[in-house]
Amino acid sequence: MSQTLTGSLDTGVTMTTDPGDTPARLTVLAGPTAVGKGTVAADIRERFPDIWISVSATTRKPRPNEVHGVHYLFVSDAEFDRMIADGELLEWAVVHKAARYGTPRQPVLDKLAAGRPALLEIDLQGARQVRATMPEAQFVFLAPPSWDELVRRLLYRGTETPEERERRLETATVELAAEKEFDVTIVNASVREAADQLVKLIRSPHISGKA
Repeated sequence: MSQTLTGSLDTGVTMTTDPGDTPARLTVLAGPTAVGKGTVAADIRERFPDIWISVSATTRKPRPNEVHGVHYLFVSDAEFDRMIADGELLEWAVVHKAARYGTPRQPVLDKLAAGRPALLEIDLQGARQVRATMPEAQFVFLAPPSWDELVRRLLYRGTETPEERERRLETATVELAAEKEFDVTIVNASVREAADQLVKLIRSPHISGKA
């Protein structure tokens, strides 16, 4: 049974704030377009360097201020095809009926083997693929406070054409309907609070919402 977290975190389990006690577990963060997954992940990367965050490969073009190797690995279609053929991706998907995204497999396995907690910030299709191969992972859904707020965030960032926005909103309705597939939901009303809640889940000795 999944649960929804808003405001201060209260999951009914003992939480640890000591990075040395953090279990080497994979946590998957997914949610609808424009909900702020990347912003929450960036906040964790800046404030909690002990938590390793995977960098996804994508065939889309960089947005302003995006840096190759930091925000994404920007690759050609031919290179993405090679990564698929060579089994280098833990998961991959076509997102918003446009570009492809995928998670390089080996860095994730290496970090877990080294005892570091790993976080994947991916889309719904990718999360489902990871669940099929790594069901022991923790699956967290990032939700908006409301549909109107999700639309406002998408319009505000202004990085898509009107046609792209329509595709993303169409996809978002499907993504929101999948919330029940996840172990726990965090409502992203505040980036810092959402990031803090996610870190506490990552550092918990138990996975909230799993039987």
